[in-house]
Amino acid sequence: MDAFESVLDSGWLIMGNAVKNFEQEFAVYCGTKHCISVGNGLDALILILEAYKEMGIMKHGDQVLVPCNTYIASILAISRAGLTPILIEPDLNTYLIDATLLEEKITAKTKAILPVHLYGQLCDMHAIRAIAKKYQLKVIEDSAQSHGALLNNTRSGNLGDASGFSFYPGKNLGAFGDAGAITTNDDELANVLRALRNYGSLVKYENLYKGINSRLDEVQAALLSVKLKVLDADNEQRRKIAQYYIDNISNEAIFLPFSKGTDIIAMEEHVWHIFAVRTPERKKLQDHLAAHEIQTVIHYPIPPHKQQAYKEWANLSFPLSEKIHNEIISLPISPVMTEAEYQKVANVVNAYSTS
Repeated sequence: MDAFESVLDSGWLIMGNAVKNFEQEFAVYCGTKHCISVGNGLDALILILEAYKEMGIMKHGDQVLVPCNTYIASILAISRAGLTPILIEPDLNTYLIDATLLEEKITAKTKAILPVHLYGQLCDMHAIRAIAKKYQLKVIEDSAQSHGALLNNTRSGNLGDASGFSFYPGKNLGAFGDAGAITTNDDELANVLRALRNYGSLVKYENLYKGINSRLDEVQAALLSVKLKVLDADNEQRRKIAQYYIDNISNEAIFLPFSKGTDIIAMEEHVWHIFAVRTPERKKLQDHLAAHEIQTVIHYPIPPHKQQAYKEWANLSFPLSEKIHNEIISLPISPVMTEAEYQKVANVVNAYSTS
């Protein structure tokens, strides 16, 4: 409330000190030189790709490798930027892009890899960066679900050439409406991005590019600054709940999420934005949980290549992605859950029977 009132009292609602402060704080948090705040996570990814086009690094029709089981925004961004998404199957254990399949899809038109840290778990960035270096490709992280995740003490957002974040209210770091940001260590890219998000302008009424209006407002920035201070503590609580589920859900009809953390290795690589399990008869499980007043969500019911928006892909087959989309269901996980609540979830899941 203090942060909200300070913005109102200032009378400055767009591109003021609250935005400047949050950008500095989030860049420090991610360990990057730059944070460029924008209106939402989709715009963050679109603008990164548009900036690379302005810089002459990419051109219309170039290809970007992207997982085919991601939320559609990752793929929409590529299309919106006039580039071509090349869909890659995930690893069935982690639901993350399978790095072993990347090289066979690289062509002369391939210019970037867009790994999505889906559900809060980091992709195999060592392998992805090695491939990118070999073929001189850009690595653009989709960090919309992985705020705070760490790989050898380096955070999501600082594991590629640039990264797009969403601060949608349900994220680990969520605003009170739509909001997003880009992090990078590339000075030129950051400069182009700051212009592109603001009508293509760095100096008022002087337009360098055909930009858009995608600016984080002062109220959202001020509130995000407050919430950033407790992000690590919130993530730790998510890990605690996830570990409880992993240790206590024993129903053989349920496929639990695989994480290196389950082997007591690098649990910090996962921030558990979502605790997704798989089961062949998902509707039965969902109805069983609902009968006990436990809400679930399906992330995501329809794969992008089966969406009407991409009807040109209707005949494509991605069996692993389709299996995931048909079986996945997300159990409740939140830093505000009580011990009694997450114990109840585990107990009710264990009581589920397919017969």
